[in-house]
Amino acid sequence: MKILITLFLMFTLSYSKVYYAKVEPYELRDIASNVSGLVLFIDEDKIGKKLSSKAYIRIDSELDSKELIFIEEKLTYLNEIVKVNADVLKNLDKSLTRKRENYKRIEGLKFKSVVEKDREYHELVSSENSYLNTQKEIQNLNVQIADLKLRKAHLKRSVKDKNISNKGFVLYEILVKVGQVVGISTPLAKVADTSRAKLTIYLDEVDVASAKNKIVYINGEKTSYKVSRTLNIADSKNISKYMAQVIIKSPKLFSKLVTVELKDK
Repeated sequence: MKILITLFLMFTLSYSKVYYAKVEPYELRDIASNVSGLVLFIDEDKIGKKLSSKAYIRIDSELDSKELIFIEEKLTYLNEIVKVNADVLKNLDKSLTRKRENYKRIEGLKFKSVVEKDREYHELVSSENSYLNTQKEIQNLNVQIADLKLRKAHLKRSVKDKNISNKGFVLYEILVKVGQVVGISTPLAKVADTSRAKLTIYLDEVDVASAKNKIVYINGEKTSYKVSRTLNIADSKNISKYMAQVIIKSPKLFSKLVTVELKDK
């Protein structure tokens, strides 16, 4: 009788639930357009292959590129004008300093007429206004330069966003055609991160707490993998089940069905 009880306990302790999971890419990402424009080029030969920095989808960026050239030219002109105005401001500053000194000298002289003193005063005020107007013009030019630099940054980002590359990902699916006009948020493609893979299983409530301490067996073989993630919120589809994931090395083939067991050490 003791032997039977011992065997029963050993069987109970060694019992583990078997889960089925599909070997999925670590991430499947939806690529949407950040810009509006006409699709000019699609490299469908890249489907199923790892992407490089070379664009596999190109959206028309001709006008953006031309505007960038014009902005560069305008920035050059404006910066030159600011330099000239800066030199003018230095000269005005020197002239203004002398006019102030001259006015101070004649202001208290009794032999100078009121007309002469008024003339010197008006010349001083005129010089001060010229100085202030030049300062104001430089500030306005700097505001224009700042606005153009911001526009330049937007255009550069637009040109970049019109050349879709997603280096390092595998192209899973293309969702647009050449000649199609896309807008912001239009789905363009799906790409996959195949540098790793994940197995998703759904645990009973009693198994969630200890899942990360279990030894993971895949297709009956012991592995060094651990449960990487668990959710303490029940799944919306698998009612009363809690999702857990095991991150594994990238296999040669994805989407295979494997068995997963979680056993005590």
